[in-house]
Amino acid sequence: MNQSNTTVVQNVYAAFNRGDIESVLANVELNAEWVNYGPTSVPYFGNFTGRIMDFFQAIGQSTISGNVAVDRYIEAGGNVITEGRWTATVKDTGGRIDARIAHVFTLQDGKISSWRGYSDTAAVAAAHAAKAGDAISARRGR
Repeated sequence: MNQSNTTVVQNVYAAFNRGDIESVLANVELNAEWVNYGPTSVPYFGNFTGRIMDFFQAIGQSTISGNVAVDRYIEAGGNVITEGRWTATVKDTGGRIDARIAHVFTLQDGKISSWRGYSDTAAVAAAHAAKAGDAISARRGR
Protein backbone atom coordinates (compact mmCIF):
# COMPACT_ATOMS: atom_id res chain seq x y z
CA MET A 1 0.00 0.00 0.00
CA ASN A 2 1.37 3.42 -0.97
CA GLN A 3 1.62 6.20 1.59
CA SER A 4 0.18 9.62 0.82
CA ASN A 5 2.72 12.30 0.04
CA THR A 6 1.75 14.07 3.26
CA THR A 7 2.47 10.92 5.27
CA VAL A 8 5.92 10.64 3.67
CA VAL A 9 6.68 14.26 4.62
CA GLN A 10 5.35 13.76 8.16
CA ASN A 11 7.61 10.71 8.53
CA VAL A 12 10.60 12.70 7.26
CA TYR A 13 10.02 15.47 9.81
CA ALA A 14 9.65 12.91 12.60
CA ALA A 15 12.93 11.25 11.55
CA PHE A 16 14.69 14.63 11.38
CA ASN A 17 13.44 15.64 14.83
CA ARG A 18 14.79 12.44 16.38
CA GLY A 19 18.13 12.83 14.56
CA ASP A 20 17.59 9.88 12.21
CA ILE A 21 19.06 11.38 9.04
CA GLU A 22 19.47 7.93 7.47
CA SER A 23 15.65 7.56 7.49
CA VAL A 24 15.25 11.06 6.08
CA LEU A 25 17.60 10.27 3.19
CA ALA A 26 15.85 6.94 2.54
CA ASN A 27 12.82 9.04 1.49
CA VAL A 28 14.77 11.36 -0.83
CA GLU A 29 15.75 10.67 -4.43
CA LEU A 30 19.50 10.47 -4.94
CA ASN A 31 19.67 13.55 -7.21
CA ALA A 32 16.91 15.58 -5.58
CA GLU A 33 16.94 19.35 -5.79
CA TRP A 34 17.69 20.67 -2.28
CA VAL A 35 17.72 24.44 -1.74
CA ASN A 36 17.42 26.36 1.53
CA TYR A 37 17.09 30.05 0.72
CA GLY A 38 19.03 32.58 2.78
CA PRO A 39 22.39 34.29 3.29
CA THR A 40 25.60 32.28 3.00
CA SER A 41 26.55 33.37 6.53
CA VAL A 42 24.32 30.51 7.74
CA PRO A 43 26.04 27.18 7.00
CA TYR A 44 22.85 25.34 5.98
CA PHE A 45 21.52 28.03 3.62
CA GLY A 46 22.24 27.55 -0.06
CA ASN A 47 21.94 25.00 -2.83
CA PHE A 48 22.70 21.48 -1.60
CA THR A 49 21.57 19.66 -4.74
CA GLY A 50 23.88 16.67 -5.22
CA ARG A 51 25.19 16.96 -1.65
CA ILE A 52 22.15 16.73 0.60
CA MET A 53 24.12 15.05 3.40
CA ASP A 54 26.24 18.24 3.60
CA PHE A 55 23.02 20.15 4.43
CA PHE A 56 22.24 17.91 7.38
CA GLN A 57 25.88 17.90 8.52
CA ALA A 58 25.88 21.72 8.47
CA ILE A 59 22.80 21.78 10.69
CA GLY A 60 24.31 19.21 13.07
CA GLN A 61 27.68 20.95 13.25
CA SER A 62 26.25 24.43 13.83
CA THR A 63 23.16 23.88 16.01
CA ILE A 64 21.87 21.84 18.95
CA SER A 65 18.34 20.93 19.98
CA GLY A 66 17.03 21.55 16.47
CA ASN A 67 13.35 20.90 15.93
CA VAL A 68 10.79 21.50 13.22
CA ALA A 69 7.19 21.88 14.38
CA VAL A 70 4.71 21.86 11.50
CA ASP A 71 1.40 23.69 11.91
CA ARG A 72 -0.05 23.00 8.48
CA TYR A 73 0.30 20.58 5.58
CA ILE A 74 -1.14 21.41 2.17
CA GLU A 75 -1.07 18.62 -0.43
CA ALA A 76 -1.70 19.42 -4.08
CA GLY A 77 -0.86 16.84 -6.70
CA GLY A 78 2.75 15.81 -6.22
CA ASN A 79 3.51 18.72 -3.91
CA VAL A 80 3.31 19.12 -0.15
CA ILE A 81 3.69 22.58 1.33
CA THR A 82 4.26 22.97 5.05
CA GLU A 83 4.22 25.88 7.45
CA GLY A 84 5.71 25.81 10.91
CA ARG A 85 8.66 26.80 13.11
CA TRP A 86 12.36 25.95 13.21
CA THR A 87 13.86 26.16 16.68
CA ALA A 88 17.45 25.48 17.66
CA THR A 89 20.41 26.92 19.52
CA VAL A 90 23.53 27.96 17.61
CA LYS A 91 26.57 26.17 19.07
CA ASP A 92 29.13 28.92 18.45
CA THR A 93 27.08 31.87 19.66
CA GLY A 94 24.42 30.49 22.00
CA GLY A 95 21.91 32.41 19.89
CA ARG A 96 18.41 30.97 20.01
CA ILE A 97 16.55 30.41 16.73
CA ASP A 98 12.76 30.55 16.71
CA ALA A 99 11.78 31.25 13.12
CA ARG A 100 8.71 30.77 10.96
CA ILE A 101 9.33 28.43 8.02
CA ALA A 102 7.64 27.22 4.87
CA HIS A 103 8.86 24.18 2.95
CA VAL A 104 7.85 23.03 -0.52
CA PHE A 105 8.30 19.33 -1.25
CA THR A 106 7.79 17.68 -4.62
CA LEU A 107 7.39 13.91 -4.56
CA GLN A 108 7.55 11.31 -7.33
CA ASP A 109 6.76 7.65 -6.75
CA GLY A 110 6.73 8.14 -2.97
CA LYS A 111 10.12 9.87 -2.73
CA ILE A 112 11.09 13.50 -2.37
CA SER A 113 12.49 14.79 -5.66
CA SER A 114 12.71 18.44 -4.63
CA TRP A 115 12.80 20.43 -1.39
CA ARG A 116 12.87 24.20 -1.10
CA GLY A 117 13.10 25.86 2.31
CA TYR A 118 12.00 29.38 3.16
CA SER A 119 12.32 30.97 6.59
CA ASP A 120 12.63 34.16 8.55
CA THR A 121 16.21 34.40 7.38
CA ALA A 122 16.88 37.57 9.40
CA ALA A 123 16.06 35.72 12.64
CA VAL A 124 18.21 32.72 11.72
CA ALA A 125 21.15 34.88 10.59
CA ALA A 126 20.90 37.01 13.78
CA ALA A 127 21.19 33.90 15.96
CA HIS A 128 24.24 32.76 14.01
CA ALA A 129 25.83 36.21 14.30
CA ALA A 130 25.06 36.76 18.01
CA LYS A 131 28.07 37.00 20.29
CA ALA A 132 28.33 34.39 23.02
CA GLY A 133 26.82 35.73 26.20
CA ASP A 134 24.59 38.26 24.44
CA ALA A 135 20.98 38.24 25.51
CA ILE A 136 19.96 38.08 21.87
CA SER A 137 17.09 35.78 21.12
CA ALA A 138 16.31 35.53 17.44
CA ARG A 139 12.53 35.55 17.76
CA ARG A 140 10.43 37.06 15.05
CA GLY A 141 7.05 36.65 13.45
CA ARG A 142 5.06 35.81 16.55
